[in-house]
Amino acid sequence: MMTRRLVFAAAVAASLGRPEMALAWTEREVAAGTGPKALQGTLVVPNGVTPVPGVLILAGSGPVDRDGNLPGARNESLKLLAYGLAERGVASLRADKRGIGASRAAGWQEEELRFNSYVADAIAWLAVLRGEPRIARVSLLGHSEGALLATLAAQRTEVAGLVLVAGAGEPAGRVIERQLAATGVPEALQDASRRIIAALKAGRTVSDVPAELAPLFRPSVQPYLASWLSLDPAAELAQVRTPVLIVQGTTDLQIGMDDARRLAAARPGAELFLIEGMNHVLKRAPPDRAANLTTYADPSLPLAPELVATIGAFLDR
Repeated sequence: MMTRRLVFAAAVAASLGRPEMALAWTEREVAAGTGPKALQGTLVVPNGVTPVPGVLILAGSGPVDRDGNLPGARNESLKLLAYGLAERGVASLRADKRGIGASRAAGWQEEELRFNSYVADAIAWLAVLRGEPRIARVSLLGHSEGALLATLAAQRTEVAGLVLVAGAGEPAGRVIERQLAATGVPEALQDASRRIIAALKAGRTVSDVPAELAPLFRPSVQPYLASWLSLDPAAELAQVRTPVLIVQGTTDLQIGMDDARRLAAARPGAELFLIEGMNHVLKRAPPDRAANLTTYADPSLPLAPELVATIGAFLDR
């Protein structure tokens, strides 16, 4: 494990044009809770003895691990972000969600999971980060669905700042509609999706889910979806009082610039930063769908220019 990390860190150094650079940070495994069902994460702290800002990084939807990877699609985006922030003097904590990666043993039955389950976990991780002696102040950073999780957590506990990266600006039902249309799903299945979403929003489960939509709407995940579909990210962000930075890439296939602008409009004073050519996994990518998607499984690609500097400057104020 340590050898792999050193090799990866050397690759990061090389990508920054400093191949002989010594590691500027240390990292170690941390846990929220105790026993076999404790949640597992990684703390990265810049070298030195002076106080540093810290940020909790929350991953997006589905079986995304702490590093930003999906099964069969390893891109290391959140690990690269953590290391880049450490280079700028910002500590970070990123964690596997319950039921995912090293937190697999902490998973619940899918029928029991609710959106607020993840919000409660985020608040528990903030307590871990606050307990680190060198952390001077704590912020939240959410990527994709993690942006809404971070927003809700920021409503419930005081944080120094909130960073939303590729976060939806509309309720999940509308985002699902957009994404199904963008991927060319047949109209009949889009109609079925709209019917299922309407039922879930009304508090009714659906048994007759088309097989093609089962990965999205299987009965066991419907209670979780119902708890998520009722939330409007822009309306929730309007209730947050901490400083906010909204970051959006212009070649993101899943979340668009209109989402970012809707979030910014809901929260007067929020900073909006658009990164030209950045896609959903925070890498440089063209608008072409096929070429864009190849970056989702290429960990050798660096993060898009400006991303780390923009976030680091915000967190270090």
